[in-house]
Amino acid sequence: MTAHTSETRPVVRDRRARFGFAAVAYAFGVVMLGNTLPTPLYSIYQQRYGFGSLLTTVIYAVYAVGVIAALLLLGKASDVYGRRRLLLAGLAASVASGVLFLTDAGLPALFLGRVLSGVSAGIFTTTATVALLDLAPARLQRRAALVATAVNMLGLGCGPLLAGLLARYTAAPLAWPFVANLALLVPAVLGVLRMPEPVRLVPGARFRPQRPVVAAEARSVFVPAAVAVFAAFAVFGLLTAVEPGFLATVLGMPDRALAGLVVFTMFAGSAAGQVGLARVPTRVALPAGSLVLVLGLAGIAVGLVGRLFVPMLVGTVVIGVGQALSFRSGIAAITAAAPEPTRAGTVASFFVVAYVGISIPVIAVGVAATAYGLRTAGIAFTAVVAFVALAACVAVLRLDRR
Repeated sequence: MTAHTSETRPVVRDRRARFGFAAVAYAFGVVMLGNTLPTPLYSIYQQRYGFGSLLTTVIYAVYAVGVIAALLLLGKASDVYGRRRLLLAGLAASVASGVLFLTDAGLPALFLGRVLSGVSAGIFTTTATVALLDLAPARLQRRAALVATAVNMLGLGCGPLLAGLLARYTAAPLAWPFVANLALLVPAVLGVLRMPEPVRLVPGARFRPQRPVVAAEARSVFVPAAVAVFAAFAVFGLLTAVEPGFLATVLGMPDRALAGLVVFTMFAGSAAGQVGLARVPTRVALPAGSLVLVLGLAGIAVGLVGRLFVPMLVGTVVIGVGQALSFRSGIAAITAAAPEPTRAGTVASFFVVAYVGISIPVIAVGVAATAYGLRTAGIAFTAVVAFVALAACVAVLRLDRR
């Protein structure tokens, strides 16, 4: 992006700004809800199209392709084109994704729908967050970032919950979740159309895609923080993609409403951790997040080994808290270490690592599940990721000691 292309107006403390804040928060939540709707439905798609765990994980993981592309290509585009335009583009991608899933047109529709869902998430992750900061009322100004995080995580959690309930209690389990999501998107579009534009646009300004870099001053902090967040997002990706499969095939609990509820608890744990533990200092939160993640992984492993529901449920919630600590503290650490000219690129690189963590390890689990079974693959995954999280914890403690 060229220098001095736009500027943010002073936050207007009026009714329109408050309406815009609420509209963006609602749209953010609904878009993220749409991203996780397919989670409890993958088993139905498997039966309908005749594929197994490997292709399930690939369909899930292509979502990260859309997210990373949007983050790198459009991460700062709203500074040039305005928040409203970018949010509308994200909503359009979310609507297109829902329509594709509704067509029931086979694997190509599933793949393209997931990619478009990722594009919508990538746009909203950056643009909606800064729009909330721009439009926050005075009483929420200092907590706007936490509001954005909570809306993000709760939206992601409500997707499996809504889809699981509709799949369980309606006659068209592959249609009603996306019909409901499209209905929820209508007021989101109307609200964003009416929101005030907080960016003063400069005629003739040009935008260049964000290039990921890692500032030299931040590398010593970036590496352990990135490893920790890679582990946290890998577990998030695994449980979002295949935890309903764990419940159905390993524990003998195929209820899709229950599957949606269990995945919801992970995102709820993350939202609660982000908000409730916001005052934990970064130097404590970063290693603590890795240790909490290991405890959650232990719960998942015990649940898989013993075919027990309660340890798996508790482990799922604990993993959400560990992810919250790792992600928040990692962002804070690298933002503090990177100088202003390279800060945005360094944060973009951090997000890329996180979303690579969502995709590649999940596919590896799908390959292992094809060869050795889902239960064995899940147990091996928990052991490997626990080792990675512990390594990140040790690296952070050594860095802190220096």
